[in-house]
This record gives sequence, structure tokens and C-alpha cells, in this order.
Amino acid sequence: MNSHLETWHEIIFNQNKAKLSAILAEEVIFYSPIVHTPQKGKQLTLMYLSAAFEILFNDSFQYVREVANDSETILEFEVEVDGILINGIDMISWNDEGKIVSFKVMLRPLKAMNLIHQKMGELLLKYQDKNNN
Repeated sequence: MNSHLETWHEIIFNQNKAKLSAILAEEVIFYSPIVHTPQKGKQLTLMYLSAAFEILFNDSFQYVREVANDSETILEFEVEVDGILINGIDMISWNDEGKIVSFKVMLRPLKAMNLIHQKMGELLLKYQDKNNN
């Protein structure tokens, strides 16, 4: 198994947000399936990915396809949230130091995107309130 893929599995299946933070490059860019503009920087990316962990990671979460090399990892996943089967793809780019420099998420079908949009919006508001207090 590719070392980047092993690292990602360790993070996702252990919900290790500290390790996630450690492997995000400062200049990382997060491409959301919902938000039009790319989210730039480690803090924003960590916030989005942490929220996604909370919403998407449950007992039904599974990777159904994985493609990886030294600089790119593409992971197709399926998960059921609130009775809706979500199919998605994470596209991760890595630099030479083993840090994530780009993270793009794609989701389908439309009702899954609408559900995630609602849930992410609620959770991100809580994160922002928590950080402002």
C-alpha cells in the first residue's frame, strides 16, 4: 500500500485530527463540492475536513475504490447519512514532504449534496462561534 494512502487511512479511520493538521501544508487549498471559491490555507481546510469527518464518518462509511501514486490519491467512498446514500470522491495532491497541498471533494447525487450543504453549514457555524468565543 502507498505510504500516503496508509497515512490517510490512519487519519480517517482513527478520526485523528491532530495528525490531519500535521500533514496539511500551510498553503493547502480545499475545493468543496458546495462552496464555489477554493478555500485557501491550513486552518480553513482543517475546519472543512473536520466538519466532514463528523458528518460523513459513521459505520456505513467505506472506500469502494482507491488509486494512489507518490503525488496523487483518489478515493471513492460511499456512506449513508439520514437515509441518503452518498457517493463521493476525494482527490488529494501531496508534495515531496508528504504534506497535502490540494484536497478536492466531489459528491453525488444532488439530494446528497443538498443534505451535506445543510449539515456542513450548521456545523461550520458552530465551529466559527466556538472560535470567536
